[in-house]
Amino acid sequence: LGDHVLLDEGTGCVHTAPGHGQEDYEIGVKYKIPIFTTLDSQGKFNQEGGKFEGLTYKEGNIAVIEELSKNGTLLKVGKIMHSYPHCWRCKKPVVFRATEQWFVNIEAFRDLALKEIEKVQFVPDWGKEKIYGMVEKRTDWCISRQRVWGVPLPVFYCKGCGEIIVNEETINSVKKLFLEKGSDSWFALSAREILPKDYQCPHCQGKDFEKEKDIMDVWFDSGCSHAAVLKTRGELHWPAELYLEGTDQHRGWFQTSLLTSVAAFEEAPYKTVLTHGFIVDAEGRKMSKSIGNVIAPQEIIEKYGADILRLWVASSDYRTDIRISSTILDQLVEIYRRVRNTARFILGNLSDFNPDTDVVSYDRLNELDRLVLSNFQSLVKRVNECYDKFEFHSFYHEIHNFCAVDLSSFYLDIIKDRLYTAFADSEERRAAQTVLYQIINDLVKLIAPVLSFTAEEIWQYLREIVKGEESVFLAPWPEVNENYRDRNLEKKWENILKIRKDVLKALEIKRGEGFIGNSLEAQVNIYTEDKEVYDYLISFKKQLETIFIVSKIDIVYVEGEKDLSSDAYTGVEFPDIKVLITRAPGKKCERCWCFSETVGRDRKYPTICEKCAKIMHEHFKE
Repeated sequence: LGDHVLLDEGTGCVHTAPGHGQEDYEIGVKYKIPIFTTLDSQGKFNQEGGKFEGLTYKEGNIAVIEELSKNGTLLKVGKIMHSYPHCWRCKKPVVFRATEQWFVNIEAFRDLALKEIEKVQFVPDWGKEKIYGMVEKRTDWCISRQRVWGVPLPVFYCKGCGEIIVNEETINSVKKLFLEKGSDSWFALSAREILPKDYQCPHCQGKDFEKEKDIMDVWFDSGCSHAAVLKTRGELHWPAELYLEGTDQHRGWFQTSLLTSVAAFEEAPYKTVLTHGFIVDAEGRKMSKSIGNVIAPQEIIEKYGADILRLWVASSDYRTDIRISSTILDQLVEIYRRVRNTARFILGNLSDFNPDTDVVSYDRLNELDRLVLSNFQSLVKRVNECYDKFEFHSFYHEIHNFCAVDLSSFYLDIIKDRLYTAFADSEERRAAQTVLYQIINDLVKLIAPVLSFTAEEIWQYLREIVKGEESVFLAPWPEVNENYRDRNLEKKWENILKIRKDVLKALEIKRGEGFIGNSLEAQVNIYTEDKEVYDYLISFKKQLETIFIVSKIDIVYVEGEKDLSSDAYTGVEFPDIKVLITRAPGKKCERCWCFSETVGRDRKYPTICEKCAKIMHEHFKE
């Protein structure tokens, strides 16, 4: 009869008392068995107990056995050890008994609630199926509780006829009282003082009433928060954009909010529902003082700063339980430092840049500059998508990857020569500064929701360069600039970036062998048997020394078989090439550090190369 009875546990047979247990009650309702209780609120048998009336349930246990024995209907008496619920406070056994309660009839609006669930966006997606199944199978909602204080149930009873009184007139009277004196007035005033003056019972015209003593279920209380907050404040709007809580709230706040809203307004109270896991330690254990694995947020803030705590939250996939430990935080500190140092480098190289006078137009930028701007627009697009979809851990990876790979290990490394050795007001240097300015101006806004304090610090330094809003949080949000997106350029550079990785690997090997100290001591010789690859490399010939950060490049088309040095490195990222590292010819320029055969040709500046000498002559004209 009952699904809670199992054949592989116990006897497979249990007694059923619909008035004394949740599962028993549900069976009683299902099979239309009368629901009644034989115990009163003191745990004594009531009139339903017949000759046992007045006995406590413990006394009744003994008396019933004696009566069965006396009648000859007792087959056997024995004791069975089993689990039984106990009061969490006094540790004594709990006795279940059915009592009169107030319920919300879920069936009256269940279908509408299910339809509204379908309209809501759930993050992650499985949340929709979870709450749908719960609402679909939910029984009536008991909203009354037997507590001495809480939000009262605004119900009255006529002492004359017992009529339950709750209607628009009485509700408005209670509402007016609560607005003036608060809900505590329910407990301080009599029913007569709360009801309208000269109010009579609609049924018997009686004037003597009593108040309901039960209070509201606190879940009904919190489930009405959408109306209490959003519908009473002009600056806010209903329904809510987002409900955010732990995974346990599909049964709690998410569901009760839905039920109260659909019942009252025929619409879900939220557009999006996001659920997260719970914080655990590095081994996946729940935080516990007894275990000693609790890490308090304040401790993290004091040791690392608030932004590290915020970054940890953003870096975690909140859809599952979130791990935290000192090791995890230390790793985040390193990642944070990379982002911060990237911003620091950019700001330092914008110290003499004035956006009003020094900006170089897009069409005057070289391919590398335009490529980085294009890649940055792709980042803006992806980060916006991460925020829109609440995928903060993806935002974290996107920002870190762009700062560490696209900027620090690539663009910033390459443009150091321009920034440090080119004439201060030259177009090539101003072009690099233009790109840096445009990137930092939007990058600081992208990180602001997570790295709030760092972003504000960066912004205040940036304001010294360009007049802007007082705070980064008052600045316009970055949008993708399609004019800077160049997919053809990105496609053109794909293979060069692969080749660059192979060249850097070959340089790393030679550096490890002690053959060179840094990359500027090297000449890179690239061999290929593929004519298309050769032509492709030749098209980049003037840029390759800068891209690879070496002093000289030689590209060789190998026709037929040619025995290359065993030192040649075969491309992994781009297998159609071989890379041979040799020492760069010439002497080291003291200014740009490149090795060049032109060092010494200028009589005035004999220790620097021709390129640097030209700059010096222009800058220090006699």
